[in-house]
Amino acid sequence: MKDIEYVSNAIDKRVDELSEIAIKIWEFAELPYEEFNSSRLLIDKLKAEGFDVEEGAADIPTAFTARWGEGKPVFGFLGEFDALDSLSQKREVASKSPIREGAPGHGCGHNVLGAGSLGAALAVKDHMIETGGKGTLMYFGCPAEEGAGSKQFMARAGVFDDVDFVYTWHPSDITQVQSDRTVAIMGANFRFAGTTAHAGSTPHLGRSALDAAELMSVGVNYLREHMIDQARIHYAYSDTGGTAPNVVQDRATVKYEVRSPKVGQVNELLERVVNVAKGAALMTDTRMEYEVTMAFSDYITNDALAEIADRALRDVGAPDWDEDDFKLAKEYLESFNETTRDMVKEKIMNRFGMDRLDEVYQRPLDASITPYLRGNQNYVSGSTDVGDVCYTVPTLNFNVATAFIGNVGHTWQMTGQSGSRIALKGMLTAAKAMALSALRTAERPDMIEEAKNIVRNQNGGAYQCPLPEYVKPPIGRY
Repeated sequence: MKDIEYVSNAIDKRVDELSEIAIKIWEFAELPYEEFNSSRLLIDKLKAEGFDVEEGAADIPTAFTARWGEGKPVFGFLGEFDALDSLSQKREVASKSPIREGAPGHGCGHNVLGAGSLGAALAVKDHMIETGGKGTLMYFGCPAEEGAGSKQFMARAGVFDDVDFVYTWHPSDITQVQSDRTVAIMGANFRFAGTTAHAGSTPHLGRSALDAAELMSVGVNYLREHMIDQARIHYAYSDTGGTAPNVVQDRATVKYEVRSPKVGQVNELLERVVNVAKGAALMTDTRMEYEVTMAFSDYITNDALAEIADRALRDVGAPDWDEDDFKLAKEYLESFNETTRDMVKEKIMNRFGMDRLDEVYQRPLDASITPYLRGNQNYVSGSTDVGDVCYTVPTLNFNVATAFIGNVGHTWQMTGQSGSRIALKGMLTAAKAMALSALRTAERPDMIEEAKNIVRNQNGGAYQCPLPEYVKPPIGRY
């Protein structure tokens, strides 16, 4: 039996169990570092399949590694399973219908991400047993990608040191071996401390921490004019010092994240943001301290792995959509406002041409494989801690369609689709592509060495974590 036939059959036999795991994780909808039920579900399944599991990787309770087999090569798959805050939504319902108002939801599809990587690992294990294949197979349970991350802490702790290559995937609106790079990111909490006073009778005795935080925002807004086009700055208040307007607030905390194509650039940009915060504290006669909480390196696709993976994905093919899938996807598309729908139309024209606009808009699911673009230098503005893995070990990410073309992630619409039959079909495609790629890569020591040389050229010979050694996983503090 050809490897593609074996892999397809092995995963097709597990459709029900993989789908059940994906939906259970979707129902758990656990926030970063709190994915206890989701990680336990995966751990128990891996143990039942004969994997040796080590829990608490990098001192993160919900991180784990699972190992099966022995010897070289050592290879595996990255799994994620965390949800996003306030995106609760019923499955396959294309109107805003939260299961519980304000509750978390899988608005980025990590429920199928983790289950799809599990499916790939199990198919590879079955194939190795059947053929007597040699090597060590691994599944890396990676929580908190939507929070402060875990993979950079895992990389710093040496979790990936003896690994030869890894594959992963992400839910998307397109099916391809990702060639675009992602940008690096760094985040910090800024805490201002002042003095309370009666805002009516003795305001002159107060020193407002909230004023300082707001002045920091003003200063950062002026900074935006003087940074590179690819950079981004985001912020959110986590503590505004209380709700009584007649009390001068003596505390305020604001979280900032900065993005740029390279780690060195985010270091420089964050330093400028820190200087703005110092100025805000000086202007308000308050005190400021800050804590770096997270940082991800930029992701760069490994061209050597991509050569194998692109062929494997073409052999697997795109998800096999039916008319019910197209109908549901169109309903989700139509649930967005006119501005977003116009953006979707523009995206369709750019990808498929003006002459196919109406056809694709009416049936808005990607049924093709987008070719890999070798040597691509373009960046997307998102960030992922997979970047830290690619600076440690040869790494490749697939994007596989699980939502309508032009879908906007981190929305209730994405949560609904992540629990739908559309996402489950995409998950199975991803599992097959990753499993097939891993088996073929394991048989190519020349390509593994080429992939490792690419990593050595990227990292200068050794991985450098973008976080200082003193920064620990901010469990309960992010």
